[in-house]
Amino acid sequence: MRCLALVVTLVLSASAGQADPAVLAAVNAERAAKGRSALIYDAQLEAAAVAHAQDMARAGFFSHTGSDGSNIGVRLKRVGYPFCFGAENIAAGQRSLNQVMAAWMGSTGHRKNILHRKAEAVGVAQGPGNRWVMVLGARC
Repeated sequence: MRCLALVVTLVLSASAGQADPAVLAAVNAERAAKGRSALIYDAQLEAAAVAHAQDMARAGFFSHTGSDGSNIGVRLKRVGYPFCFGAENIAAGQRSLNQVMAAWMGSTGHRKNILHRKAEAVGVAQGPGNRWVMVLGARC
């Protein structure tokens, strides 16, 4: 995790409508190391991430399926994101951005999402109980 050491002391404070530079730096450092283009922040993707993180915390579950049966496609439509590509990473228990990025990059499926060639944008939320959601997307 070459560049992640630079963001160890930064705290993720995601609030809808405002990009966290630490999140973008961490994600884009991993992408750059594999020759992928940088992602941009997207408030709609973050809104989808926040909603799912809060749903998991409120209902006491951990899954890519929402408490109402929704999946990432449904959640992207709810926030009005016109997607041709969408992916979601979830994690629980990590107390920092550095920890959650290490966990995601250590997981084949999550790593694939972060490095996906179709991804153009990202939104990340740390919800109650340290439930993390990363939503990646590309508009049509």
